[in-house]
Amino acid sequence: MTFRRPAGVSPAQAPVDVLTHGMQVSFEFFPPKNADSEASLWRAVQRLAPLAPRFVSVTYGAGGSTRERTHATVKRIRNETALTPVAHLTCVGAGRDEIDAVARDYWAAGIRHIVALRGDPPDGESGYRPHPDGYANAAELIEGLKRVADFEISVAAYPEIHPDSSGSQADLDNLKRKLDNGAARAITQYFFDPEVFLRFIDRARAAGIWAPIVPGILPVTNFATVVRFSRMCGASVPAWLAHMFEGLDDDPETRKLVAATVAAEQCRGLQSAGVNEFHFYTLNRADLTRAICHILGMRPQAGTPGKAAPDGLVA
Repeated sequence: MTFRRPAGVSPAQAPVDVLTHGMQVSFEFFPPKNADSEASLWRAVQRLAPLAPRFVSVTYGAGGSTRERTHATVKRIRNETALTPVAHLTCVGAGRDEIDAVARDYWAAGIRHIVALRGDPPDGESGYRPHPDGYANAAELIEGLKRVADFEISVAAYPEIHPDSSGSQADLDNLKRKLDNGAARAITQYFFDPEVFLRFIDRARAAGIWAPIVPGILPVTNFATVVRFSRMCGASVPAWLAHMFEGLDDDPETRKLVAATVAAEQCRGLQSAGVNEFHFYTLNRADLTRAICHILGMRPQAGTPGKAAPDGLVA
């Protein structure tokens, strides 16, 4: 793996030292399906909480299939930890009144930050179709959320073109609409080559998009699964990455070491171009993400997971 900053690319953030205490991270989890996966999720939350993430987000399943579990998980994080929980909310499978009611419920529960997404179609459906009484897309959803309350809103961005998009310019136009409608930042789909992100930043800045754009980092736990998923979401898988994981299907311990090294080097490449904030797709597995953060210079802060202490740390 090599990294080269393309000429003329504007940095996404102010320059920082590679091993920096100023680095910010956020972590993404998915809601549990059963009691065993719930226990696994909470072990991951407890393991990562001492790194003091900016926030932790909880995803929505395709077609809104995990809505109740997402709600319950977000509220539990809010009530039982000192972390800042962020709820994913999509347009799929619900009318405007129902989505607005969900948003009001979040606000009443103290949730002030939402990741607003169009969402994926339910299983078995080939393409996205808006609900007849719903929000047609994320830009409309953001307008609706802002009418409900003054939420902080994050949105998705696609360095390598959304599969449903007609092209890179259409993607940028859509991102700009979402930001113009009230979103505060964008978090990208995962990618593996730092140049992909930096070139996207260059295009976004040239298009007049100046909001923070946070790179989404996916540690590779299963290479074959990543290849399959990348085909669906439009993310490229470089040949060097395939070479790095070649022959490791039956060697999980070595695979973990390689995965941590690859993701840490990806982040270092971005840091050398001025990026100092990262959003990790944890897949509810804490050890790999924590190892990557350690390599990058982050160390646990005082305290253990629990309710907030008076100084704002976890007590």
